[in-house]
Amino acid sequence: MRANFEELVKIMDILRDKCPWDRQQTHKSLKKYLIEETYEVIEAIDENDYNKLKEELGDLLLQVVFHAKIAQERGAFDIYEVIYDICQKMRKRHTHVFGEDNFETADEVLQNWDRIKSKEKEIKTVTEAMQSIPKHLPALMRSYKVQEKAAKVGFDWDNYKDALKKVYEELDEFEESLSKNSAQDKLEEELGDVLFAVVNVARFFNIDPEEALSKTIQKFITRFSYIEEQAEKRGKKLNEMTLKDMDKFWEEAKKI
Repeated sequence: MRANFEELVKIMDILRDKCPWDRQQTHKSLKKYLIEETYEVIEAIDENDYNKLKEELGDLLLQVVFHAKIAQERGAFDIYEVIYDICQKMRKRHTHVFGEDNFETADEVLQNWDRIKSKEKEIKTVTEAMQSIPKHLPALMRSYKVQEKAAKVGFDWDNYKDALKKVYEELDEFEESLSKNSAQDKLEEELGDVLFAVVNVARFFNIDPEEALSKTIQKFITRFSYIEEQAEKRGKKLNEMTLKDMDKFWEEAKKI
């Protein structure tokens, strides 16, 4: 059974007319749902679950149609203008497909994309390119992209060892601030420098720091779950166990 795109648009028209909840929504009130649905799509991809991916892509598409409908009511644009604009953008930025350019590698394609994007947005300096990176991106992702912009003009370490050395330097500065009982904002600044330096090391190995940290979080939860299971088997609650006992089970979980 198939439904066409116009049917979804029509359903949204009806919802905005007849549903009290849908009627009261605004671009701002829907922001959290747009973010949530985006991350649920990513989760489905990570789980390699195509049934879930199909569902979550539908939820994400609904958010796009929802925002377009609100904009249409304000006389700004409609969903078909959104589609037209993205089609035009794809044609304009893929000059090797729809034009006369000839690129052999993905890197060449990305460089051309960046050149065209900068021209469209009238970005003339590296600083402007950095500032154009969305401020609402997760900080690890944003720092990675900022560093990429700097690296493209040669503002970069010669090798990963220098980048790694910088991590140790920043850790020393953070430790020094701790020893001096520095104010909270100073500690925050120094720890931010540590994290920024770590992202730099990740970039040298093409490691997505956001992805790496997400996997570590899941690993931590899995190992912590083992500790909790062992406590329950012994008729204890976690707060009744010593740190030594918990550490013992943590090491067991690592081996498992």
